[in-house]
Formats: sequence, C-alpha cells, structure tokens
Amino acid sequence: MTPRRCRQTIAGALAALMLLAALTGAAAMPYPGTWIRVDTEASVAEIRHGERLVTVLEHVAFGRGGISDLHIRGDNTTPTGRFRINRINRDSRFHLFFAINYPTVEHLDAARRDGIVGHEEYTRALDHAGERGYLPQDGPLGGHIGFHGIGDGDPAIHEDFHWTEGCIAMTNEQIEQFDEFVEIGTPVVIE
Repeated sequence: MTPRRCRQTIAGALAALMLLAALTGAAAMPYPGTWIRVDTEASVAEIRHGERLVTVLEHVAFGRGGISDLHIRGDNTTPTGRFRINRINRDSRFHLFFAINYPTVEHLDAARRDGIVGHEEYTRALDHAGERGYLPQDGPLGGHIGFHGIGDGDPAIHEDFHWTEGCIAMTNEQIEQFDEFVEIGTPVVIE
C-alpha cells in the first residue's frame, strides 16, 4: 500500500469513528478529566474520569415534563446536550445547587431556527453572553437548570416521580457525594 493510500485509509477510518461517536452519544468520546454523564433512560448520573466510571448515582429525578432537546421556559423538561458547571450555590433551598450553562449557543441557535426566538431576542441574548459570560436565564429558553438535592422535600416522592421543573435532582446524600467531584467548569453530558 502506498503512503498516500495508507493516509486515505486512516482518514476514512477516523471519519467513520467520529460518525459512530456522534451517533452513539457523548459517552463514546469522554473528556480526559472528571466529567458527568446523565443517562436519562436509566435515571442515573455517572461520575467519570476519562473513560473510567468512578461512581453511579441512581434514581435521579428529572423534569416532570420529560426530557427534551430544547427546554422552553415553563415546560418543566430537562434539556439534553453538552454543558459545563458554571455556578454553585451552597445555600440552596435544595441543599446544594450546581448550575449548568443552559441555554447554550447551540440551544439558542435551534430556538432561532424553530421560530421560538426572534432576531431581536437572539441578538439580546448574545450581547448578554458577551457581557456576562453566559446566556440569559430569563428568556424564552429559561435557565436556572442544574443538579440539586431534595432539601426538606419528601424522599418518597423523589424515589417515585420525576418532579423537578427541569433540573436533575438527587438525594441530599447523593448531592454531597456529587460535590466531592464537581467544580466550576466540570463538563456535563445529558443524553
């Protein structure tokens, strides 16, 4: 095989692997350090380090409106996508709160394509992101999405129902365990 043909074969194989990774989800392409993978079908949050599974937090609850590619303010869905932890509230009514950077520019672009966000709102959101480093939390796509405990809530309800307004909830003990691994900037994949 010629060197040129060898490079073409390798390039083709890499392209096939990248397509496979895109089709099978984020777990196929882990982050090198600590990251979080949320499996919405299994209702678990996995703490991973590269490809290695560190721990699994079971029976997490999602938005009572289900799972969606695009969370709209008030629809009570949990959005899917790739995020980062961008704020931590250790004085939350839900015990601890770890915000993700929802909406992302990808979500904003999808909302614009779908006619949910017009040109003026789109421009305002991008200006906000330029000034503050994150998109508005009070626009049509909502915000204030993240991981939290149940606070003084009923553990039985948490165990039996998806009850949040879009966040990923876990027991107070689980959110404390989550806190041991997560910091500002930790990647999060919700799928």
